[in-house]
Amino acid sequence: MLKKMFALSDKGAKSLKGGIIAAAFYNLCLMIPVGLLMKLVQDMLFSIESGEPVIQKNIVFYLIGAVVLFTLIFAAQWVQYNKTYTTAYEESANRRIVLAEKMRKLPLSFFGKKDIADLTTTIMGDCTALERTFSNAMPMLFGTIVTFILISIGLIVTDYRMGLCILLPVPLATLVLFLARKAQQKAEVENVQARRSAYDGVQEYLDTIQELKSASREDEYLKGLEGKLAQVVKCSFRNELIPGSALAAAQFVVRFGLVAVLFAGGYFVAEGTLTIPMFLFFLIVAGRIYDPFSSCFMLLSEIFSALVSVERMKEMEATSIQTGKSVCANQGYEIEFRDVVFSYKKEEDAEEVLSGISFVAKQGEVTALVGPSGSGKSTVSKLAARFWDIDSGKITLGGVDISEVEPETLLKNFAIVFQDVLLFDESVMENIRLGRKDATDEEVRAAAQAAQCEEFIERLPEGYDTNIGENGSFLSGGERQRISIARALLKNAPVVLLDEATASMDAESETLVQEALSTLLAGKTVLVIAHRMRTVANADKIVVLDGGKVAEQGTPEELLRNQGVFSRLYVAQGL
Repeated sequence: MLKKMFALSDKGAKSLKGGIIAAAFYNLCLMIPVGLLMKLVQDMLFSIESGEPVIQKNIVFYLIGAVVLFTLIFAAQWVQYNKTYTTAYEESANRRIVLAEKMRKLPLSFFGKKDIADLTTTIMGDCTALERTFSNAMPMLFGTIVTFILISIGLIVTDYRMGLCILLPVPLATLVLFLARKAQQKAEVENVQARRSAYDGVQEYLDTIQELKSASREDEYLKGLEGKLAQVVKCSFRNELIPGSALAAAQFVVRFGLVAVLFAGGYFVAEGTLTIPMFLFFLIVAGRIYDPFSSCFMLLSEIFSALVSVERMKEMEATSIQTGKSVCANQGYEIEFRDVVFSYKKEEDAEEVLSGISFVAKQGEVTALVGPSGSGKSTVSKLAARFWDIDSGKITLGGVDISEVEPETLLKNFAIVFQDVLLFDESVMENIRLGRKDATDEEVRAAAQAAQCEEFIERLPEGYDTNIGENGSFLSGGERQRISIARALLKNAPVVLLDEATASMDAESETLVQEALSTLLAGKTVLVIAHRMRTVANADKIVVLDGGKVAEQGTPEELLRNQGVFSRLYVAQGL
């Protein structure tokens, strides 16, 4: 129940149970001094009545009792800390790892629907919020509930009238908090959305500051950003006001218990149905029992807010992952598409991106995917590597259905060069070594030379050890793309996907890279996507896509003779 309610791991749920027990034990230990205090009150009353120095005679007992109780409470608090805070930090770290592992196995369709800032908030912000909740709020709340139940039984057995005076305000105060729960969670959701919008706005401003300045739109954008930041302040205020008001009302209600004990106790003492020592006992208990609830009501409000974070984690954990065998026992590396149907949205009325795609990309050949923009070329190449799962049909690699192979195992067979190159704020050497982490410096240099990178690397201040900035900001588009090609060459995988790999290169650089690729890609299964027809002029096979369907396929010469889509594209580019 705890695991499901708070999105905990097995270990975390077990630790939480230990924390609840430790918190309950600690709260009970805090009530034990009430007994020692009652003994002292009775001795004082007896001394007043009899004139005997009873307290002086029992002073050693009180001192020893105080030391024992101090030691017991200290030990209980030590155990509680270790069972709550220490294990909470471990659970927080485990939770982030579990979420990261989950994300690693999710299809790319999940990331297409999610905002990156939202995912970052879930892994970092939500885990931090739940760390506080898990370490303090939940153990103390449930521990106080357990303690309250045990003490309630004792009070009712002792005197049900006085017991009810003490106990009834607690559920009434709790009801006040639950009535405000819906409004509080709504305010929390709005607060999270406002913060996410502000984060996105700041990130977008930093990413596009060059374009904004060049278009003289910076002031206009900043005004909109100021509005988003003002909304954060407004939502944060509302997010504090609602639980704060509910908490103040709950604490106001619960303090009526002490007033009820005073009036009811005084009445029962005057009536002769309650002794003065018992009256004092209930007064002491009433003064002590409400202290944990003052904290717990705050913790309950914190838990209500944390449940919003829990729901986001549950949503991520409920997403279906891509599964399969960890071994790909394929016979060769021929890629075959058989009547493949695919849409990015999985609803019944979703528009199909690919409709009945069928073709074969043979090993040892270069197969080019061409067609108008939006025809599905990039989608086909990514489906071959199982970035998404198809709706129907079949895709095989060496005769093996790729839907039966675990994605990471499958991707070991692929080297991919995307149209949008992603580089890291690292050296040239390490950016290329991403293709194969155990590659030697000599192997990295060989791959760079084959991808025609040496020409610009030699101009860099520190050569291969030069830091190229965030996402390769110190390099041109063509230079960044050549580093990406060097990565793919270094990986030396049997299947190579080139998605507009030479799009940012001039004609001379493209020719040099094509010559390098024609030599180094020998014997591999190569899928090339290109808009420029000269890029695919030497391909062994061309598959022309139009409107999500295969319009025609064959050698470049055959397609030119057919006077179809490929021929029109070829002529349109003046070739």
